[in-house]
Amino acid sequence: MLRRLPPLLALLFAAPAFAQEDDDDVPSSLDGVGRITVQAGWRVTSNETFYEGWYAREANAGLSRAKKTAGGPFGVATFAYSLSDLLELGIDLFATGSRLYVTDPGAEGVGPFERRIDTLAYGAMLGLRFQTVLPEVGPYGLVPFLGLSTGPTLISSKRQDEEVREKTTQAWAGVLGTTWRLSPRWGLTAEYRFMFLRGPVGPESAKLGSFNMGGNWLSLGVTYTFPPEPSRGLPGSGL
Repeated sequence: MLRRLPPLLALLFAAPAFAQEDDDDVPSSLDGVGRITVQAGWRVTSNETFYEGWYAREANAGLSRAKKTAGGPFGVATFAYSLSDLLELGIDLFATGSRLYVTDPGAEGVGPFERRIDTLAYGAMLGLRFQTVLPEVGPYGLVPFLGLSTGPTLISSKRQDEEVREKTTQAWAGVLGTTWRLSPRWGLTAEYRFMFLRGPVGPESAKLGSFNMGGNWLSLGVTYTFPPEPSRGLPGSGL
């Protein structure tokens, strides 16, 4: 992943060069401003509760532990509109996936083996965020923000050689971040999310517990803003 960062950063910083807006177009207020933000990042997720539950089962006692994974990649696209200078309403579309590994006792005569569990989650979240503009920071100002999001999510798991197990659940996230405005329209956004999201493992009858796909989500992306539409008076009113 680290090898991909330099080209990505070069693209992010080059994007404002394609914007030809004048400095006068920079909104002095966020009221009525719309935005689209596209981000990619890495999810740092602990599944220690799931692992402990798995190896505590009587059938798995004494098994050597398989390698652990602690996260996976994710992507988020946000479409938002500022209701006022301090409050914004937005919709996040997101997707993430990862792979877990456990040691399975195996069938009689086969012996223990490492079994993978492929996990996937995607959904939409409605969020409110509080924001402000620090015009003296950076070329065109800095926009720090803090928010809360929630929404329906489809989360699934597939154990090796078994059917997919799916569940629709409610995801919750606290959001903290900032957008560094590099031009009147383009900005570089860094964001941290703390997500609550869990899904089931294996057949429902097996009661193998649940895995975590929440945790700490760290991302970097680009933001394009739309200026507020100018107010228009009534025709012939002179307003």
